[in-house]
Amino acid sequence: MSQERLLCIHGHFYQPPRENPWLEAVEVQDSAAPYHDWNERITMECYGPNTAARLSTWDGKILDIRNNFSKISFNFGATLLQWMEANRPEVYEDIIEADRLSVQQRNGHGNALAQAYNHTILPLASDRERLVQVVWGLEDFRERFGRDPEGMWLPECAVDLKTLDCLAQNGIKYTVLAPRQARRFRLLQETGSWMNCEGGRIDPRPRTS
Repeated sequence: MSQERLLCIHGHFYQPPRENPWLEAVEVQDSAAPYHDWNERITMECYGPNTAARLSTWDGKILDIRNNFSKISFNFGATLLQWMEANRPEVYEDIIEADRLSVQQRNGHGNALAQAYNHTILPLASDRERLVQVVWGLEDFRERFGRDPEGMWLPECAVDLKTLDCLAQNGIKYTVLAPRQARRFRLLQETGSWMNCEGGRIDPRPRTS
């Protein structure tokens, strides 16, 4: 009997604030033509299509239309969602709804992760700034998704012990890092010694014991 194979996909979605601070609006960006600006172009070419992805046969017959965000782990930057809520509310609502569906399908565990508010590289921040970025990111997430996040995406996956401690102190249970960023690990149900995995030697396969 073949062993079941599992694959987890995470999408990190972020756009920096593009508003002119004097106008509080995004001006025309010629390089994004035929769209008004890059926020709009990426939304129409990426975020939007992923809320209504076509499942087709080889000859082009559409079998189903699915919201991909309900099937993947993902995070959105607060500045991007702020723009999207005001300018593409239909896409924004589909993303929020995808997380609601995932909460129902996964016994209360939603697909969406929070993110440090301004995409600040947290190990380079002061203690106060790091705390502000985490707390603001959490509050923005709660306001939009209507629940407490379990995970938080760290900008550029930059991490140190102070950052991890800040996440833990604010109720975050996990983040996403590369295997090479782990020094040692142990299974959640274990209380014994830690296993060394320096040099990216961590085994990502599911464990049952």
